[in-house]
Amino acid sequence: MSVVTRVLPALAAALLLFSAAAPAADEALPRPPGLAAEVAFWQRIFAECTSQQGLIHDNRHLGVVYEKIDATGEGSQARLQRLADTARARYERILRTLASGERSGLDAESARVLALWPANVSNAELRAAADRVRFQQGLAERFHAGLVRSGQWRDHIRESLREHGVPEGVAALPHVESSFDPNARSFVGAAGLWQFTGDTGKRFMRIDQAVDERRDPYESSEAAARLLRYNHDLLGTWPLAITAYNHGAAGMRRAVDSVGTTDIEAIIRRYDGPAFGFASRNFYVSFLAALAIEQDPERFFGPVQRQPPRQELVVEVPDFMRIDALEKAFGVPRSTLQAYNPALLPPVWDGAKYVPRGFRLRLPAGQVIDASPQQLLASIPSGQRFDNQVPDKMHKVKRGDTLSRIAAHYGTTVGKLAQANGLTPGARIRVGQSLKLPGRAVAVASTRAPPALPDTRQPAPAADSYLVQPGDSLAVIARRTGVSQRDLLAFNGLADANHVRSGSRLRLVPPAGAAPEPAATATVASSRPPAVAAGRPATVAPDLPALESPAQAKQPTGDAGGISASLADPSNYLVTDNDKVEVQAAETLSHYAGWLEVTPEDLRKANGWQSKRALVIGESVRLDFSHVSREIFLARRVAYHHDLQEDFFNRYRITDTTEHRLRRGESVWILASQKYKVPVWLLRQYNPTLDLDHVRPGTRVVFPKLERVALVPAQPATARVA
Repeated sequence: MSVVTRVLPALAAALLLFSAAAPAADEALPRPPGLAAEVAFWQRIFAECTSQQGLIHDNRHLGVVYEKIDATGEGSQARLQRLADTARARYERILRTLASGERSGLDAESARVLALWPANVSNAELRAAADRVRFQQGLAERFHAGLVRSGQWRDHIRESLREHGVPEGVAALPHVESSFDPNARSFVGAAGLWQFTGDTGKRFMRIDQAVDERRDPYESSEAAARLLRYNHDLLGTWPLAITAYNHGAAGMRRAVDSVGTTDIEAIIRRYDGPAFGFASRNFYVSFLAALAIEQDPERFFGPVQRQPPRQELVVEVPDFMRIDALEKAFGVPRSTLQAYNPALLPPVWDGAKYVPRGFRLRLPAGQVIDASPQQLLASIPSGQRFDNQVPDKMHKVKRGDTLSRIAAHYGTTVGKLAQANGLTPGARIRVGQSLKLPGRAVAVASTRAPPALPDTRQPAPAADSYLVQPGDSLAVIARRTGVSQRDLLAFNGLADANHVRSGSRLRLVPPAGAAPEPAATATVASSRPPAVAAGRPATVAPDLPALESPAQAKQPTGDAGGISASLADPSNYLVTDNDKVEVQAAETLSHYAGWLEVTPEDLRKANGWQSKRALVIGESVRLDFSHVSREIFLARRVAYHHDLQEDFFNRYRITDTTEHRLRRGESVWILASQKYKVPVWLLRQYNPTLDLDHVRPGTRVVFPKLERVALVPAQPATARVA
């Protein structure tokens, strides 16, 4: 009997109890008794159910488990899914029958289902439960493998967390994110042990065509500690900070404001934000389940032999070098170098890019024995050392381009093109956007017409809607249509990504695949720059791109929206029920007019303004939706901030923070622009609860420390004959 399928005699009972026998909880990581059933559910998924098993359950009350599905020995995931679909349909029928009011003369199965609910359960609740029947596949093999792998990096992760004031128990989070697999990659493009997305990862790590530090267990752990600390500083509690790791800082600020409390149990039970679906609602409780198993693995799996911590040598590469030169100098097989340096990307291993200067190359200790690493590095001849990286080749997106057409034009694949740009294969692209071309890709000159049909991974829907088919999930629909799950939720006002009804029609606005016209074409109403508020420095720090807004900084009183430009962005971009938005840094009235396809004068009239005036950050502005929908406006607004932040974090990354207590006579704006060289929008992200226009001496202001990223020169792609 394998270690992952064996269930200890006391396991079933132990999973249902929050007993004194469980490991003592860190006070910073509370385990609310009211969430015991949810934690027990995830312990079953992580430790009892294998990948050939799973639980049919209610997706809001995880203590209601209807059945354990078992396809062990039947050979395929498709068989497991068919069994689950059949069972789910059966329980939906039973619940609808019970919801009609029948309580007597029930068959044994119906009586058993009814007994899972409180004695006074209402017909309305049972009717709602029929729409909440869900299947969760088991993960026991993966979790056990993660326990074994975790020994290599567990000590380093705990040390990184301690250094940033994060509870050590958070070291269990990679069990939930990746099963401690540095090569893990999600269908939405998150990568590595900590599953950073490209947008959030670039804030703290190097991500380019040669190196992706999300895949480095050491660098990504440092970044995760900084992000979690940032979340905690914004939100005030570790349960909220951990949930924000999945749902975003803006989403959790909105949840706190909506429910009126920072209590995680209340938020899980009562918050119904449009993007707060099953994954976000269960993120903290699944973490608690993983933490309990991590702290006492033998209780769940029996003896577990973790891999020992890696014994490594770390060598800083002094010049740009080919990987084969380093391989030869150190006498280490390429497979070993790849295993120890997962952050180096395929273009480096293929020879299309050099190992960057300053890269911390990891080698197995004890294998390099002929000389010191420094001596071996010095032995590499000057002809194999380079002053610069191989230039990136770029393609500027034109109207009608899709990822699949661009990939075909340059003789590469959609997957490689998407990875080179931190995109998913189904991502939208925009006219004017610059895309990096992977490896040695060059344009193929051909008399043949471009492919008539787009790549199946980059679909271009002909309509603005999709008819949900039996068996569809939101993830499946996202892959088929090229519209992200987040956009599908937002465009359709869905609350749960895990339950879409067959026969319903989902909006696909804006359509994926083809690049739309850039919203920026209509955003500038005048060739003159907007007025700068009096008393505010009109200049931007010379070391930074001119990203500041003319809007005066007035801190908002509302919370952030669930839709944002990055998971680490706490800003509120949503439209209120009365058609108003909260002004964010780097926005002007001309931006709003362009996104709405109206004139600035239209918006002045809508707001009763008699003359031109500068916007104030945090004030409310009424919008005019006579030409575009709320969804299109929101998509354009978020895309603008996404591009602004992406451009910035292509050039800078956050290495740390510093706390500055204001002295009499000091100006936040002068400190930001001249001393700390931080753009206003980023300053506000680190201080979202401060009114930066009305701060008193002694006020604590957090400034992120920035480091310039070494830029790789770009050149247009050259053509070759097919």
